[in-house]
Amino acid sequence: MKDEKPGSARAERRDAAENRQRILATAIRLFEQFGVEQVSMNQIATEAGIGPGTLYRRYRNKGELCLDLIKGNVVSCFKDIQTYLEHNRKEPPEQRLKGALRIFLRFRESKMQLLKGVEDAGTTNRKKAGTRSPLYDELHRLLVELYHEMNNEKEAVRNNVFKADMLLEALKSDAYLYQREVRGYSPRKYWTCSISHLFHDG
Repeated sequence: MKDEKPGSARAERRDAAENRQRILATAIRLFEQFGVEQVSMNQIATEAGIGPGTLYRRYRNKGELCLDLIKGNVVSCFKDIQTYLEHNRKEPPEQRLKGALRIFLRFRESKMQLLKGVEDAGTTNRKKAGTRSPLYDELHRLLVELYHEMNNEKEAVRNNVFKADMLLEALKSDAYLYQREVRGYSPRKYWTCSISHLFHDG
């Protein structure tokens, strides 16, 4: 029996990897066809030919599935931001902050629906656990660091955290899509007329 365990473990890992690929391929096809909001986890499981339990063991909700689909893009986005910040470290922090956010806005435009799926699940989880998406936690950390460079006085530290929170609220899908689809703002106009005002103390 001992000799069978390594082989069984390998077979289980192989099956899990195959299930993951089947789930992701099915999800992206359904998302592209119907939109992320209209597709349920049970629909994905049925179309992928797996049981709902198998799906939920890997992904607790649709947000985790959406995040897995864009994981490589998220990594690339933050690498681009870090590269930009390093190459421009002699520039004023306000200028570097704007440049970093332009990179994030390009990423947001390219992965709009999947990011909304991540955020929608994050909102539900936040009510339960008081946590946010890892994507936004990392972006928040970068923003706070840059705000600290602008003003690192003791009394400004809490305000810097607050400003980063407010800036992220403006970047979230609901606010962003409202300005894009209802108010008719292009990404460039949204940046120049809305986001840039949050860099300054009022």
